[in-house]
Amino acid sequence: MRRYSPLLVTLLGLLALHAAPTHVYAAVKPHALFSDNAVLQQGTKVPVWGTADPDEKVTVRIQNQDVSTTTDKDGKWLVQLAPLKAGGPFDMTIQGANTVTIKNILVGEVWVCSGQSNMEWTVQACRSPDLDDAKSAPHNAKLRMFTVKKNPQEKPIADVEGSWKESDPSTVPGFSAVAYFFGRELEDKLKVPVGLIHTSWGGTRAEAWTSRAALKDLGSDYVRMIEAHQAALETKKKLNPNDPSVLYNGMIAPLLPFAVKGTIWYQGESNAGAAHAYGRLFPGMIQNWRDDWKKPDMPFYFVQLAPFFPVKNEPSDSTWAELRESQRQTAHKVPHTGMAVITDLGSEYDVHPTPKKPVGQRLAWLALVGTYGAKNDTAKAPDLVSAKFAEGKAHLMISCKDIVSQELVPTAERTNKDGKSLGFAWRVPDGLQAGSKAEVQGFTIAGKDGKFFAAKAKLDKEHITVWSEQVSEPAAVRYGWAQHPICNVFSTQGIPMTPFRTDDFPLTTQPKK
Repeated sequence: MRRYSPLLVTLLGLLALHAAPTHVYAAVKPHALFSDNAVLQQGTKVPVWGTADPDEKVTVRIQNQDVSTTTDKDGKWLVQLAPLKAGGPFDMTIQGANTVTIKNILVGEVWVCSGQSNMEWTVQACRSPDLDDAKSAPHNAKLRMFTVKKNPQEKPIADVEGSWKESDPSTVPGFSAVAYFFGRELEDKLKVPVGLIHTSWGGTRAEAWTSRAALKDLGSDYVRMIEAHQAALETKKKLNPNDPSVLYNGMIAPLLPFAVKGTIWYQGESNAGAAHAYGRLFPGMIQNWRDDWKKPDMPFYFVQLAPFFPVKNEPSDSTWAELRESQRQTAHKVPHTGMAVITDLGSEYDVHPTPKKPVGQRLAWLALVGTYGAKNDTAKAPDLVSAKFAEGKAHLMISCKDIVSQELVPTAERTNKDGKSLGFAWRVPDGLQAGSKAEVQGFTIAGKDGKFFAAKAKLDKEHITVWSEQVSEPAAVRYGWAQHPICNVFSTQGIPMTPFRTDDFPLTTQPKK
C-alpha cells in the first residue's frame, strides 16, 4: 500500500476544496406561517413563499391547485394561489429538491391582532367570569392562533418564530384574551374557520410599529427621532422595543404578504403623553400597514383607552382624554375603521382592565357589521354629530336614535397578590335597563374662556341638552373628559357613548406656538 506524506495529503485536500462547488444546497423551506394547523384566507389570492436553492423549481399543491415557480438568485420563491374556498382540513405539499407536507390546514378568515399589553394580556391573566368562560369552552379546531415571538430588529426581516395552535383547554390560557374572544365571536357568527395572528408587546409605542419610511413621511419631528435613534446605536448594546420601527421590522414586515382580512389593535397607553401627535401618527401607521399589505381598504378596528388613574371630581386636563379624542378622530377620518368604546370597563389602579371578553366581542361586532355586512345596530358607540348653543344651553345631536342613562356603582375593591389596591371599577349593576332615569353623569361645559364646570344633562332620544348655572353663555361641551371618567350614557344595546369634545381649545399635549 502506497503511503503519502502528511504534507501531500494536506495539499491534495486543499486542491479538492478549491475544485468543489462553493454553493451549499438548501432544502425547500416555507415561511413559518405555512405550517401545520395554519389558517389561510378565503376568497382572495393567497401568496405562499419561502426559500430553496437558487434557480430551483418549486411546486405548491392544495385544493386541486398545482402552481409552480423558479427561485431567484437568492433562493427566494413565491407563488400565488387562486382564491380558496372555506373549509378543510387540507394538506399542502411544497415540492422542490425535497418535499414538505403541511397538514391540517383550514381556509376561512384571518385577522392580525396587535398592540401593547392589553392585546398581549392572556386568557390565563383574566379574572372570572371571563377566565372560567374560556377554560370551560370545548376544543374548537376551527379557531386557531399564531403568536409571533417578540423580536425587535433594526432592518426588516423575512421570517418569524411561532406556530399555529388550535383552540382547546390546554392552549387557550396562553392566547391573547382580546384576540381569542374576538375570534370566537367571529367563528360563532360566520360559521367558517378563523385564524388569528397575534403580534404584540406590552408597553410599546406606535412609532415602534410603524415603518421608517412611513415615519419620515409624517414630518420633520419623526425624521429627527430616527436620526437620534441611529446616532444612539453606536453606544447601544441592544435595541429597545420602543425604538422607531423596530417592531414593524421584526414583527410586522415578516408577515407580509400573508393574505389577511383585516386588523384589530389595542394600544395607546404608551403614547398618551404625546396624544396630540398620535392624531397624526396613528392614521399614518394604519396607512403604512395598508400600503405594505397592498390592501387600501383593509379593515382596521381598534380599542379606545379604558378609564385609569384615581377618579377626580373636578374638571381637569387629561392626556388620556386627549388620546381618546385622537382615536375618535381617527375613526371619523380614516375609512374602513371602527372604535370599540370601553369607558365602562376601567379600573382606578389597574392599567389592564380584566374584563376582556366584552372588549373582544365589541371588536367582533364592529367587524361583523363593517366588514361582513351584518344588519344590526349593536356595534357602534353613540357619538356626537353636532352641537348648537342657544339660550344658555348646549344642544347636542347624537348618532344613536335611543340613548339611555344608567346607574353606575363601584364594584368591590380589588387587590393584587401583594395586597396593593387595584381600586374600584364602575359598572352597570345588573345589565343595561332600557329607559333608565339615572342622573346623567360625565358632562362638563365652558364659555369662551375655556374654563370648564361640571354640568347637568337631559336625554331625549338622540338629543342631549347640557347646562350649568355657572356658565351663562356656553361655548363648549366635553363628555367623559378625564383620565378616569365616570360617564353613564349608553345605547340601548349596551354600548357606552364615546367621550368627545365640541371645542378646539389648545390641548396640553399640543406643541406651543
